[in-house]
Amino acid sequence: MQSCSYHVRISDLRERLNLSFGVGSHFPIDIAISELGSRSVNEALEDGFEPDEIWKAVCQAHPKETEKYRY
Repeated sequence: MQSCSYHVRISDLRERLNLSFGVGSHFPIDIAISELGSRSVNEALEDGFEPDEIWKAVCQAHPKETEKYRY
């Protein structure tokens, strides 16, 4: 299985989140991820985190949900 360290664009991040958690999911808004300093995905983007760093954190925090869509 490939790792999550591949360069990810914001559009790729959004697509992977939709595939992993469902279209219209509140995951990027409501779920704080400890690997991102207890920020949500949207907060991390606003604070300047790189999309690939965010995706890696999501993969670590939610391995089952992201298993099929890792890079």
